[in-house]
Amino acid sequence: MAVNLPPPDPQSLYPVPGVELGVAMAGIRKPGRKDLLLLRLAPGAAVAGAFTQNRFCAAPVTLAKKHLKNAVRALVVNTGNANAGTGKDGLKRALDVCASVAKQLGCKRTQVLPFSTGVIMEPLPVDRILAGLPAVVAGNAGWLDAAEAIMTTDTVPKAFSRKLRLSGGEATVTGIAKGAGMIRPDMATMLGFVATDAKVAQKTLQAMVKRVADRSFNCATVDGDTSTNDSFMLVASGLGVEAKGEKDRKKLEQAVLEVSRQLAQAIIRDGEGATKFVTVSVERGRSEAECRKIAYAIAHSPLVKTAFFASDPNLGRILAAIGYAGVKDLDSDKIDVYLDDVLVAKKGSRNPSYSESLAMAAMKKPEFTVRAILNRGKAAATLWTCDLSFDYVKINAEYRT
Repeated sequence: MAVNLPPPDPQSLYPVPGVELGVAMAGIRKPGRKDLLLLRLAPGAAVAGAFTQNRFCAAPVTLAKKHLKNAVRALVVNTGNANAGTGKDGLKRALDVCASVAKQLGCKRTQVLPFSTGVIMEPLPVDRILAGLPAVVAGNAGWLDAAEAIMTTDTVPKAFSRKLRLSGGEATVTGIAKGAGMIRPDMATMLGFVATDAKVAQKTLQAMVKRVADRSFNCATVDGDTSTNDSFMLVASGLGVEAKGEKDRKKLEQAVLEVSRQLAQAIIRDGEGATKFVTVSVERGRSEAECRKIAYAIAHSPLVKTAFFASDPNLGRILAAIGYAGVKDLDSDKIDVYLDDVLVAKKGSRNPSYSESLAMAAMKKPEFTVRAILNRGKAAATLWTCDLSFDYVKINAEYRT
């Protein structure tokens, strides 16, 4: 059960002119579920992306990065099979999918970006995908359908929208994402797609997607594993008003960031087996980089995360994670730690007025914050993570069965 994350209301998801959606049940891995998605883009749409830094990146990632240099007309997404660790055969299969999409849309195969998610090191079932393509090409799906079509172990589809006012009129931003496990993005998220009808230059969009990823998806971690297939794509169809000048561009970027943060936090709330949504804030460091390093050490520690699950304020685990994070000149005698507003460690030791009952009460809530105050500078960083439960082990032990 996702932590404080209800399914999205279809009425709250605004269509984006210039982005047509098609969904099909292709039986890629399991019958009777939506598992194939096509995003058909208006001519002249700008597309930018951020991709996994995993050196074992999937075949669709390799092709998408290459095809992104062209005038993109479509994005095709399958779930159930990652097409990763599949070598040259995987590249050929992904390219065959692109070629079939291109033939049906009347464009070049290099104008199609492929994306896959699911089990790694299994051949992509191209025949099933090709059989499902006519349905997605002809389809008229909504964003909720699209979000459902890219789910793997997700329990809730993830989709959010925003309307904003630019100098020339109203613009729309709508996004979807999937992810619940193998989550520690090193660019973006497992799969994320955000679209706007605003007119934006591709160069501007590419700079925007990197900044947004760093402040949203790159602040999320479930288990510390960076996927082979991580891709975050930002589309500007150009059929709406133009984002003119710096003020418009900042307003648009803020809306894209808000949607992306909601998606990133939704992934954590729906983390495999998660019962707690935890914000980890590291403050008053010398640099954002060192604050992030410490935040990730706390958020990735299995001992800390199992303590979260048990609502056990085992302070030694948190302090140990801070200590081994790799900040070599860190003065542990200056560090304060809070659970929500409960001061649990003062100047590197247990707070003299520490109350176990108050600390436990904070951790029993479905959402709480761990704050580490380094007292050595003005920088800060915030991450979002979840606990590590019995169900996480069960889900991943049985993932392929």
